[in-house]
Amino acid sequence: MYDNTCKFLAEIFPTDFASWLLGKPIPLNKLEPSELSVEPIRADSVILLESVEIVLHLEFQTKTDENMPFRMLDYWVRLYRKYPNKRFHQTVIYLKPSNSHLVYQNSFNAEQINLSFNVIRLWEQPTEIFQKHQGLLPFAVLSKTDDPEGTLRQVVRQINNIADQRTQSNVAASTAIMSGIALSKELIQRLLRSEIMKESVIYQEILLEGKAEGKAEGKAEATNQIALNMLRSSISIDLISQVTGLTLKQIEKLQKLSDKQSKVMKHPKSKKVRVQ
Repeated sequence: MYDNTCKFLAEIFPTDFASWLLGKPIPLNKLEPSELSVEPIRADSVILLESVEIVLHLEFQTKTDENMPFRMLDYWVRLYRKYPNKRFHQTVIYLKPSNSHLVYQNSFNAEQINLSFNVIRLWEQPTEIFQKHQGLLPFAVLSKTDDPEGTLRQVVRQINNIADQRTQSNVAASTAIMSGIALSKELIQRLLRSEIMKESVIYQEILLEGKAEGKAEGKAEATNQIALNMLRSSISIDLISQVTGLTLKQIEKLQKLSDKQSKVMKHPKSKKVRVQ
């Protein structure tokens, strides 16, 4: 769920990510990993954004991977094959604190091959960075803060000041998910208790989905219920798709079903009384 949330944020707030990682709000467009000439490694975890001059390649990680340097090399070669005239900015972003030496690996070296890439450990990043842009607010709690709860309170205040309801909904839902790495479910529910979130419905329902895992039929039913609950909370269809794995068509079908049920509840058919 963290991979999908990070991908979603990067795709809907690309200029915010460019401001953070490239130093200026360069307009970036989504680049599908499948557009590379060879089947990508772990395409579900890869974020590719491009402009006229640069390709931004991001990998968000909650765990270390000893093969990360090779993966970055592999993607560099694939990207170069397709875009030989562009610059590549590759960054691995670790979300969860770790004492492993692997979170410091930032190069691949083998004989005549030397590739360097950027590594960001969120817990070492100043909190202020993530409070400057709406699309980065969900990462603030994971930054270098001595008071994660206080930081979440500040983020919630900023979220409540977002004028656009769809944007507010997306940022609030993503914050609930990402904050789960550092804070308890109970605390997140309490602080994000607002009309737009309906008591952090996304975070709660993702946990319910996990409980249903292992039973295909039960899991499918739980997933549909998750999507329905999120629809009723005005969460965007794009984010619902990212979180649940359902296609846009499946979600639209559920939405029609939900609307139909709502109409029936509002206008129930009157029962006829039989006269004896």
